[in-house]
Amino acid sequence: MTQTTFTRGLKAYTVGLLTLIYTANYVDRQIVAILLEAIKTDLQLSDTQLGMLTGLAFGIFYATLGIPIAYLADRLSRKKIIIASLTLFSLMTYACGLAQNYLQLLLARIGVGVGEAGTSPPSHAMIADMYAPSDRATPLAVFALGINIGLFVAFIAGGWIADNYGWRTAIQIIALPGFLLAIIAWFTLKDPPRGMSDEGDTASAPPLMVTIKYMWQTPSMRQLLIGSTLIIIVGYGAVAWLPSYFIRVHGMTATQVGTILALMIGFGGAIGTTMGGIIADRMGKKDVRWNMWLVGIVGIVAAPFSVMGYLAPTGTVALLWLIVPTMVGAFYFGPTLAMLHTLVKPEMRSLASAILLFINNIFGLGIGPLSVGIMSDALAPAYGTRSLGIALALIVMIGIWGSIHYLLAGRSIGRDIAAAHIA
Repeated sequence: MTQTTFTRGLKAYTVGLLTLIYTANYVDRQIVAILLEAIKTDLQLSDTQLGMLTGLAFGIFYATLGIPIAYLADRLSRKKIIIASLTLFSLMTYACGLAQNYLQLLLARIGVGVGEAGTSPPSHAMIADMYAPSDRATPLAVFALGINIGLFVAFIAGGWIADNYGWRTAIQIIALPGFLLAIIAWFTLKDPPRGMSDEGDTASAPPLMVTIKYMWQTPSMRQLLIGSTLIIIVGYGAVAWLPSYFIRVHGMTATQVGTILALMIGFGGAIGTTMGGIIADRMGKKDVRWNMWLVGIVGIVAAPFSVMGYLAPTGTVALLWLIVPTMVGAFYFGPTLAMLHTLVKPEMRSLASAILLFINNIFGLGIGPLSVGIMSDALAPAYGTRSLGIALALIVMIGIWGSIHYLLAGRSIGRDIAAAHIA
């Protein structure tokens, strides 16, 4: 397929379809969050076991398998890899609804992680190939809306279905749209030529260790990798446990929590995520350092709101404090991916995304939900049900640490981008 085939409309359609696939990815990944209290009661589980279910067991396979799959995606058809992965994680999500005990559910969740490992890195690379470096943050932020839309669907639909028909039925119904998207993608998704929007010729895809070395030797990339990982630890911990926090601590039903969080994270978060990309593109054109500075500033400003929300005396007060953090929770996504794909070579984009996601998720998914669960169990004898809110407040400190790394990344990113384009 030639470059001229990718009209403005086709680019928009491709981003839209990839966003819907990412939405299905996030719905299937996060549906368990709104169902945790029902699963806890039905299967008689501890918070540590639930943290393992939502975090480590899923995250290890999701993060680890993303690298070999992305290695293939830099060499083979990205479209076929995305479709195969989409079909697999939809199937394994449906299997979660058939689980009759903790082990079966744990194994099915591992299967979801295996399937989802193959969708994001090729999608990032395809979008980066279609748009010039100065315009990438916005389409990548649109792609990131899959997080907000996915959480909206998972929370509002999952909560209502679970309250009326049970948690197993909720998971099974949520899994179905993925199969339809796989069919649509098979017939309509187009894979752009690698390096289509970049100047110069695209070389063959390099080995894994060459890409890792290239990324780690770039100063701003190191800061970006560390900062995004620390921020995502907080994000995954919050998303996994927020529904349980409002149900357990403030006595809400799954339907109430699902509706409220769907509006806050779905609509409010969508605004913040989109604005992150738009503002970064506009300010980045004047000074590329704003791509990193914006993320750092927003993270530091939002942190106190999170702490006050988790320690609030009533559900209403908690919700008011958490409006700001839920709006900007994925603000970092567009600028981060835009700079990642600008700092690396076109031929290593899928693999670079997989490496970023590996580091993010092995710690974010692995440590975030599990550490909150462990702290909650440890604090429960002294603080009762409020131990969960205290655990969530404590983990916010890690996000401030991550925001500082984004501020540090801004110091060298201009020089690093120039060096990447010369090399």
